[in-house]
Amino acid sequence: MKKLLLTGSSGFIGQYFIHTYAFKYNIKKFSFLNDNLALLKLDEIDTIIHLSALVHQMGGATKEEYDRINVEQTLALAKRAKESGVKHFIFMSTVKVYGEETDTPYTEESECLPQDDYGKSKLKAEQLLQVLEDKNFMVSIIRTPIVYGFGVKANIKNLINLIDKVPLLPFADIDNRRSMVYIGNLCYLLDVLVQYQKGGVFLASDDKSYSTKELMFLISKSLNKKLFLVKIPFFEMVLKKVKPDFHKRLYQSLELNNQWTKKELNLNNLYSFKRGIELTIHGK
Repeated sequence: MKKLLLTGSSGFIGQYFIHTYAFKYNIKKFSFLNDNLALLKLDEIDTIIHLSALVHQMGGATKEEYDRINVEQTLALAKRAKESGVKHFIFMSTVKVYGEETDTPYTEESECLPQDDYGKSKLKAEQLLQVLEDKNFMVSIIRTPIVYGFGVKANIKNLINLIDKVPLLPFADIDNRRSMVYIGNLCYLLDVLVQYQKGGVFLASDDKSYSTKELMFLISKSLNKKLFLVKIPFFEMVLKKVKPDFHKRLYQSLELNNQWTKKELNLNNLYSFKRGIELTIHGK
């Protein structure tokens, strides 16, 4: 049984991974808040899965905070891992390293031009990890879009609550494509990477991209609710001015093409987008 060290074990992804794969791995937990890195013993650890991070904050966080948690802590853990003989380090990154929304799908080799401090901190961590990589210390980087699943918070939860309460919404004119990844598919990718022990940059995504309208109707169907989308003149223009971040996520496209990842890892997602939405609402 392989021995893993998992950071961010109390988070959304960490809890799901432990619940699903504890039977398969001997999982040791580490918290930067509660544990001392200097006392961490790694001599028997095969792989580190580093999920701990300061994620994108809608209310804002300073560049120094992002760098301290996402860059400095990551690098300190990786250096200690390498010194201790750990062979494999998996780092959870983000599509924000590419930049913002775009009509051209991102691939594993797309140019990285992050626009905010969160994306910049994640890219910097990626680059420093790749400097550490050698034949005895393999680095795997996973870039994710929005991760959804039962217990998810923020945008998806808000959208589910909105559709549950309001049957008539002014979003009929949305025409976009969004990539997302169900947490079960993301954690399966982690499992495959642990097994294959492959280094490189990998993209996590469900098999298909959907428009925001299609997502809304899937949610309403899973909720067994009627949903009607209508057009309201100037609504999008007002929303873009008043809530630009919300408008961007609703109306603009952010699509991934992860065919190389799937081919390289012989990866077949366990869950369809439709099934992922059902499980997000009803639980797993």
